[in-house]
Amino acid sequence: MSGSEPEVALLVGAVVVLTGALAVRLAHRFGLPSLLLYLGIGVLLGEDVIGLHFDDADLARLLGLWALVLILAEGGLTTRWSVVRGAVPLAAVVSTLGVAISTGIVGTLAVLFLDLNWRTGLLLGAVVSSTDAAAVFATLRRLSLGRRLIATLELESGFNDAPAVIFVVVLSGTTVFDSAAPVLHTAGLAAYELAVGALVGSTTGWLGAQMLKRVALPAAGLYPLSAIAFTVAGYAVATLAHASGFLAVYLAGLVLGNSRLPHRQATLGFAEAMAWLAQIGLFVLLGLLATPHRLGGAVLPALVIGLGLLLLARPLSIMCTAGLFRMPWREQAFLSWAGLRGAVPIVLATIPVSAGLPDGTRLFDIVFVLVVVFTIVQGWSLPLVARGLRLVQGGQPTEIDVESAPLEELSADLLHLEIPAGSRLHGVYVDELRLPPEAAVSLLVRDGRAVVPGSSTRLVQGDRILVVVSAQYRDAVERRLLAVSRRGRLARWYGETGEPRGH
Repeated sequence: MSGSEPEVALLVGAVVVLTGALAVRLAHRFGLPSLLLYLGIGVLLGEDVIGLHFDDADLARLLGLWALVLILAEGGLTTRWSVVRGAVPLAAVVSTLGVAISTGIVGTLAVLFLDLNWRTGLLLGAVVSSTDAAAVFATLRRLSLGRRLIATLELESGFNDAPAVIFVVVLSGTTVFDSAAPVLHTAGLAAYELAVGALVGSTTGWLGAQMLKRVALPAAGLYPLSAIAFTVAGYAVATLAHASGFLAVYLAGLVLGNSRLPHRQATLGFAEAMAWLAQIGLFVLLGLLATPHRLGGAVLPALVIGLGLLLLARPLSIMCTAGLFRMPWREQAFLSWAGLRGAVPIVLATIPVSAGLPDGTRLFDIVFVLVVVFTIVQGWSLPLVARGLRLVQGGQPTEIDVESAPLEELSADLLHLEIPAGSRLHGVYVDELRLPPEAAVSLLVRDGRAVVPGSSTRLVQGDRILVVVSAQYRDAVERRLLAVSRRGRLARWYGETGEPRGH
């Protein structure tokens, strides 16, 4: 390797990341998931265009799984338990029974129409059974949907990766059909992996929260790093126990993200940055792995499987699962259409290639084309479907982000917030906040000038506020600030409690 090659590699990597960051704005403008642009960058860099050769399926599978760990960790950390708690039973059923139903239907279609054997057909069904949170929410960020609907989509995308991985790994094994009872074997294995993965993830998240709340680290930047390390540890421990690492990392993030962590907003920001970096690297890598001149033969099979998934397998799986919870038909219809595929199916498609299955390469090509085509079809149409089903609700005031730092010796916390545009904190006087006696607005920064506010100080948009509060009243103060931000000084009259909302 010449002396300049590492620097060239760093330059290419930096350009790819910067291009990926700029692509997010372009994708947001057109209402499409940014994964399409990242895949396009990878294809552009590949052997058929610029000429970079990459065909290491084993390395792609390994790096892909690691990237998914970071993406799921961010998903867990940013999920509000108070918002999604009521949707857990429904999401759990959709993510397990729904995945099994979808796998069976797509597998049958693959056998009937693509002339695949049952093993490969079911493997294809398992690969495409997992939905992608980033793809869904990239298209819905400008819409306001019901809390249960959002919570179900969010939890489903976090939960269903684990069953999909289990099915793919089992079906990729060489002895899956040697057993006299493969269905019972797979069901038992899935039950073990999910149960132990849930236990490991929840325990790891709880231990991480206890440590981060009690140990005063010397630098604020160590808190986000430690939080991510705990989620990754959950994945590693669960995998070593032959359990579901994906479920473990998501639940570890969920527990950590809903604990009273110091520097919580900084932790979430760091996790989001890591997830974006993982997504950019993952999709560019998968784009490199694809061979464009070979994809033409996969278009027709991908359309057949994609239409079967969109119009038959997904609706039936939602009907058989969400119907048990008496979900209105409009919400069921939207859940059916909102099952976008993203990173996970393409990564899972590298497993049969890595295992050397005869139809592994063909399966990868079909999945790659399916994800690209149906992300475009579903992505641009999701807002239209939501409006057509009359599921879009009125706009909500812009939420405030409350950051905290520990004051260990005083048993107190320091809260920091900025009043954004649209917040109904604008125009409220300090005494109208009605904070507990154990809390005080200690500093206000306006137009670059810091002042100590009095009870008659009027808050305005753009103000930055510091609130000192006794540790045991922190949650109550945060809820009160959120309530006033949403409904103004009469928040209690309107019954607004300040309970956190989802994304």
